[in-house]
Amino acid sequence: MASYSKKNAVSLRAKMFDMDNNHTQAGLGIAIRAALAAGRDIMQIYDDPAQDFGIERKADNSPLTLADKAAHSRIMSFLAETEIPVLSEEGAHEAYETRSGWHAFWLVDPLDGTKEFIKKNGEFTVNIALVLNGRPHLGVIYVPAQRVLYFADPLLGAYKLTDIDDWAENETLPQFVKRGVRMPIVSHMPEDPYVVVASRSHMSPETEAFIDDARKVHETVETRSSGSSLKICLVAEGVADAYPRFAPTMEWDTGAGHAIAVCAGCRVLQAGTELPLIYNKEDLHNPWFLVTRE
Repeated sequence: MASYSKKNAVSLRAKMFDMDNNHTQAGLGIAIRAALAAGRDIMQIYDDPAQDFGIERKADNSPLTLADKAAHSRIMSFLAETEIPVLSEEGAHEAYETRSGWHAFWLVDPLDGTKEFIKKNGEFTVNIALVLNGRPHLGVIYVPAQRVLYFADPLLGAYKLTDIDDWAENETLPQFVKRGVRMPIVSHMPEDPYVVVASRSHMSPETEAFIDDARKVHETVETRSSGSSLKICLVAEGVADAYPRFAPTMEWDTGAGHAIAVCAGCRVLQAGTELPLIYNKEDLHNPWFLVTRE
C-alpha cells in the first residue's frame, strides 16, 4: 500500500473538495488499490475448500460472511489515509445529524452480492465511490473472481480492465488507464436487439412489466441476468441498453456503479422521473431507479 504522511493526507482531503482540479484522481488511485487488496482477501476465503464462510444473519436477515468483514477492514485501512469519512455497509453508521455535514465521503460495499458469493457463481464485487455533495463523483468496482476492474472519474472517463493479477496493486493510475479500455465498449446498431439486464435474485413484477412494455416498442427484446453491481456495468459497457431496478437497494449498492455509468455516458434516474439518485439521505434506501444509455 502506498505510504502517505498525515500532512499529505490532510492536503489530499482538502484538495478533494475542489472539483476544479485533478486531485480527486489521487483518491481514485487509492480506491482502486483498496478494492484490489480487498478482492485478494475475499478470494483467499472463497478459494479455501475448508472454509464455511462463517455465515451470520444481520438484522434484515441478509447474510454476512467472513469475507465481508475482511474486505471492510482492508478497505478501511486504505481509505483512512485520506481522512475523509466513510459510510460502509459493514461499518458503524453515523447518525444523520453527523452525516448531513459530510460534503465529501467514501461510500463502500465491501462485498456486494454476498448471496452470489455464497452460491460461488463469481458474480460479486467490491464497490467504492467518492460522493461529493450528494452525487457519486468517482467509482471503482472490482470483480475478484473474474479479475475484472471498472473505474471512472469525470476527467478520465470510464474504463474496464481485464486479467488483473498481483501486479496491479503496484500500478499507478496512468498505468491502469493505459491498460484499460474506455467505455462504452459496445456500440449498438438500430437493428440490434434491445437488451434489458435484470437481477438474478430480485426479479419483480414491475421489472417484468418494464420488459413487456419494451417489447411493444422494440422489434426484438432480450434479457440478461447478472448479480450485484455488474448489472450497472453491463449498461456502462454498452452490452445492455437498460437496467430497471424496481426493488429495494441501498446507497452503497449503487454509488460506485452510478459514478461509472454516468462517466460512460449513461443516465441513472429515479424511476418515472428525470431526477438523479441522491446520496447521503437520512434514509439510506434508494428509490426505484432506471439505468439507460443516453
